[in-house]
Amino acid sequence: MLFFRAWATGGRRAALDMDNKFIEEGLRGNAYSLARVITLLEDWDKRTHIIKEMNPYTGKAYVLGITGSPGVGKSTLISRLITYLRSLDLSVGLLCIDPTSPISGGSLLGDRLRMEEHSLDPGVFIRSLASRDQLGGVSPTTREAIKVLDASGKDIIIVESVGAGQAQVDLRKIVDTVALVSAPGLGDSIQMLKAGIMEIADILVLNMADREETDRTKRELETAASMFKGAWKPPVITTIATNNEGIPEFHQAIVDHREYLLKSGLFDQRRSERIIDHTMELVQELLKREVNQRLANQVELRRIVKNVEAGILDPYTAARDITEIVLRPHRED
Repeated sequence: MLFFRAWATGGRRAALDMDNKFIEEGLRGNAYSLARVITLLEDWDKRTHIIKEMNPYTGKAYVLGITGSPGVGKSTLISRLITYLRSLDLSVGLLCIDPTSPISGGSLLGDRLRMEEHSLDPGVFIRSLASRDQLGGVSPTTREAIKVLDASGKDIIIVESVGAGQAQVDLRKIVDTVALVSAPGLGDSIQMLKAGIMEIADILVLNMADREETDRTKRELETAASMFKGAWKPPVITTIATNNEGIPEFHQAIVDHREYLLKSGLFDQRRSERIIDHTMELVQELLKREVNQRLANQVELRRIVKNVEAGILDPYTAARDITEIVLRPHRED
């Protein structure tokens, strides 16, 4: 018994040493180690250790979120933007939030073939994250993956969300600037107005601007942007990503928004709000894990659940009773 206990302890120590090696190399920007560290984020305990080690090195990267309906050319636009950023000698991290495979649970699009032109550039790191069916359009570990890339020294981190729709608004909670991409003739501008998705946008990008109805769609977007509350009115930038047109203007709009945030004091305010929001999400996750563990191990809690199943107790009263039991030790302290 002692032998097996020592063997298990030694195995855990070896695994921790390996994780620390990946973290150290990731901090130096090693692409393989960064990929490995992001994979390890799926495990709660490893995630806790990784963020504790890497958090002191974060806070320097600028985070850009890009969203929009499928088929508007987001990936091509992002690829051209990365090329432009690299011409300015800026290092780039790209996190692509993709739909989740119902079979494997992984990302359906993987490390996108259409980004292959950047795959050999050591100044660019690209990683796909499965959305895990999150309604907010981002992966559950996106925040932590951003921290990992930030700690590794990336100058700008781009997060491409899984799509656009009424629920796809969580992007605002994790990035500094949101760019919403649409295309002429698809009815996107009207649909986005109905869904409220435009309310999270800091920059409106009208891609495929060589199509018919470009002028009309641009006027619709400009009218919508003029009605935004606050001092910042989202600019409407027209691009033709396939021809590499409008990319410098898109980048300038990002720079302008960053300067606005800094001068207005909103930059620090938004980041503080994101930190608080993330902390409260973690509190909820820890409480959920605690409740699930207690439900599995405590007869008293299982009896409450069975009473709900039997119709003896209503779900609201049961939830209150379970919460009181779970929090009881803390209240007694």
